[in-house]
Amino acid sequence: MGDGNVLFPAFFKLHQLRLLIVGGGYVGLEKLEAVLKNSPEARVTLVAKEILQPKIRQLASEYPSVKLIERKFKKKDLNKKDLVILATDSRKLHEKIKQMTSKRHLMTNVADTPDLCDFYLSSVVKKGDLKIAISSNGKSPTLTKRMRQYLEEALPEDVQKLLDNLEELRGRLKGDFEYKVKKLNEITQDWLEKPQKND
Repeated sequence: MGDGNVLFPAFFKLHQLRLLIVGGGYVGLEKLEAVLKNSPEARVTLVAKEILQPKIRQLASEYPSVKLIERKFKKKDLNKKDLVILATDSRKLHEKIKQMTSKRHLMTNVADTPDLCDFYLSSVVKKGDLKIAISSNGKSPTLTKRMRQYLEEALPEDVQKLLDNLEELRGRLKGDFEYKVKKLNEITQDWLEKPQKND
């Protein structure tokens, strides 16, 4: 195994998957907000004994793909789900549900409990279609947040224009795959050096 962070980064098409969030407090709200910020059409079911954060109800009214169930978690809540996020204040409940999700081979994130997680939620930088996920291997969400803020400021505002132009150019380029990669690398290298030339 390699040194450092060995996590494999991936971007999920949450509008095609079915996500369960368990927890209706501050952490449940935080996870729901993060999901909807990145994937506004995500299909989310949130189950909580009590929905303590009014903003959860507000989000459910704004996003038709969010369903709220206000009662204790039941095993059947895992039926027809693809991913699970556990966000209550009870480690005992998390451990119990995690045993169930493991038996069903459901990928599970457990808030603030790296040892129970199958995957971590990353800090995300988004500018237009460009999205960068940042991970500290579960060690420091604070550092990943700071890195996100740094990159948001450092990335130029015209990055979407570049993406659109590159997509169009890629469609027009003739030649084999190797030639196209070489040409696109040259163009993006010029773009990366542009800010330095203006200093």
